[in-house]
Amino acid sequence: MRIVLLGAPGAGKGTQAKKLVEKYGIPQISTGDILRKAVADGNPLGKEAKAYMDKGELVPDSVVIGLVKERLTRDDCKKGFILDGFPRNTAQAEVLDKVLNETNIPLQVALCVDVDMEILMKRLTGRRTCRQCGQMYNIYFSPPQKESVCDKCGGELYQRDDDKEETIRRRLEVYEAQTAPLIEYYKNKGILKTVEGTGDIDEIFANICSILGA
Repeated sequence: MRIVLLGAPGAGKGTQAKKLVEKYGIPQISTGDILRKAVADGNPLGKEAKAYMDKGELVPDSVVIGLVKERLTRDDCKKGFILDGFPRNTAQAEVLDKVLNETNIPLQVALCVDVDMEILMKRLTGRRTCRQCGQMYNIYFSPPQKESVCDKCGGELYQRDDDKEETIRRRLEVYEAQTAPLIEYYKNKGILKTVEGTGDIDEIFANICSILGA
């Protein structure tokens, strides 16, 4: 099963990807992880990526595609893979398709985990983290017993800067602008599948398995 996973920040893609990995025995391939490993390993593409990252610039698509292609040639991808975090726009999707078709491993499913924007805002802006033990809470969905106090260790709960409303709203707006055309792209190719990402995690996964036919 060769899958590209789509969904906004907070949609629960990571949770469902882990369950897919367990069920199908295929790797979840995150471009962020690939970049970090390539830089740590110091291979040619990693060195090229590091040069851009050190200057605070975005790593070019050509380098990212090269790293993804290299990763997909490994033995653990023979039964399939889950691409997570790439492509982010139609230009990247077109290049990715070309590379995958050349190696005879085209994508089979573009799976979009769809969640209402208001729920996404609550999931992300409601997050609180314990300063002492790192335990996570959500003031809307899984609040602590006592406001701003960790149930586990009594530490102070705080909201990270990147979980504040203005930051989250901007992230979601960028996602919407980039991904709406990408969803249309895969819809036109006839491989887009959409699953409702709210409700019980296991029920969502059962729906995904039904969509994938397994």
